[in-house]
Amino acid sequence: MKAAEKVYNDLRAGIIEAVYPPGARITEKEIAAASGVSRTPVREAMRRLQAEGLLEFVPHQGAFVKTWSDSDAEEIFELRVLLEPFAARRAASNATEDEIAQMKSAAEAQYSEGRDRAHGYLERITDLNDQFHKLLYVASRSERLKSVLSALKDAPLVFETFRDYTDEDLQRSARHHLEIVRAIEARDGDWAASVMRSHVQAARITLRSTIQSDSQPSLKQA
Repeated sequence: MKAAEKVYNDLRAGIIEAVYPPGARITEKEIAAASGVSRTPVREAMRRLQAEGLLEFVPHQGAFVKTWSDSDAEEIFELRVLLEPFAARRAASNATEDEIAQMKSAAEAQYSEGRDRAHGYLERITDLNDQFHKLLYVASRSERLKSVLSALKDAPLVFETFRDYTDEDLQRSARHHLEIVRAIEARDGDWAASVMRSHVQAARITLRSTIQSDSQPSLKQA
């Protein structure tokens, strides 16, 4: 793997997982030192992250992790509601048996984690959820669709949505995944698209409720 690709992957993961939180300043010097590479591959990686909307460059100040607004959240979920059902519909026609088996395995593991709630389950559910959606994007057999949806799904505010889920929300999400798999197994694109639309809308409502709750003043502030 080229140095620039490794720096890009590591830095991108750090942003998505909030190792570098929104508003954090990212410098070429620090990343180069931490990665053991020159500044050139770091600069290349940072430009890619800027193009993806994960970094912002401010003149005379440097690069900062993008801060997401309420309107950003709404736009991302509007796009997901439109595009993910289409991806599910395509997957129902194009997924291989091996891809269906992998999606089913991820969905079943996610359901079990939410049911058992063993230590660290939320992190494992987050990873399994990401795995499920990425498998479905691949199974859609559209590189453009996969690229767009991966960028939307990897936005930190989307990645962190599970932190605000109740146990009931987690089980509902896992049941949606299991039903989507059944629809794809049946090669029923309408069914797969319908469940996916409900699935993304539910996540959208949860995030919207969290944003509204966070915007309310606390009792100490009132």
